Amino acid sequence: MPAAAKALPITEDLRPNEDELMNADGRRVSEAEYWAFYYEFPDVHYEWNNGRLEEKPVSDNLTYWIYNWLRALLDEFLKWHPIARCTALEHGFRLALSDRVVIRKPDLAVVRNDNPVPLGDLDRSYRGVFDLCIEALSDSNRAARERDEVEKRRDYAQAGVREYYIVHHNPERLTFLSRGSDGRFQSLLGPDGIVRSWALPGFQFDIRDLLGRTPLDALRHDPLYQAFVYPQWQQEEQARKQAEAQRDATRIAAVTKLHALGLDPMQIAEALDLDRALVAAILDTR
Repeated sequence: MPAAAKALPITEDLRPNEDELMNADGRRVSEAEYWAFYYEFPDVHYEWNNGRLEEKPVSDNLTYWIYNWLRALLDEFLKWHPIARCTALEHGFRLALSDRVVIRKPDLAVVRNDNPVPLGDLDRSYRGVFDLCIEALSDSNRAARERDEVEKRRDYAQAGVREYYIVHHNPERLTFLSRGSDGRFQSLLGPDGIVRSWALPGFQFDIRDLLGRTPLDALRHDPLYQAFVYPQWQQEEQARKQAEAQRDATRIAAVTKLHALGLDPMQIAEALDLDRALVAAILDTR
């Protein structure tokens, strides 16, 4: 719990009952009460907006699957370029804005290694400002949409979040923003349909792959992803091709040498334990 939330003592006799915890959306509570009773409540996930609880809505399955593809791609990038760490699991962070205080729980958040506040291994909330926040948009109602598309966009920009992504199955709802030097968000989506992160240099993806959830193993030869999608496979394939080329060169040299000594294709095939057709094909190309 942030130090700012410890102004008033909270005792267990103030704990809400189960029904109150389950149905607290819109209820006014202090920040200390939020951290003590609502922040880690497992059955309903609440954020805190300047004294009022806000229940986090649920996204549809297709939006979740698209979000999960992006999470897998990001994990693969950070595996080979460990410049940051991810957290999810409803990790919240406190935003002390100019006009109010809010506590948000992004669906996925990233902290760069050079962030002045590192992620703690045993922390259950984050005491700094995330570098990247990702939300899987719920469009179950207008208020849920506006919270992600309007309110959090404003709050994250003011708090100093470097990038903010909103993921949804509808292409018109996809949003990829980077905070400029003027403190305002601007789009990261290029005219070619590619998102290129500034906060995570080298992390990039085509929104067509995002929406189509292209299998990652199908992307490993795409120049857009080659630097971080299964590079070990690419290295193994290159090593295999080099080994095959060396084997072929050795075979050609051996066949050519024996043929120069007067052996016919059948004798060469038997001497080198090769298929006769292969020997003939080698000789035909000489």
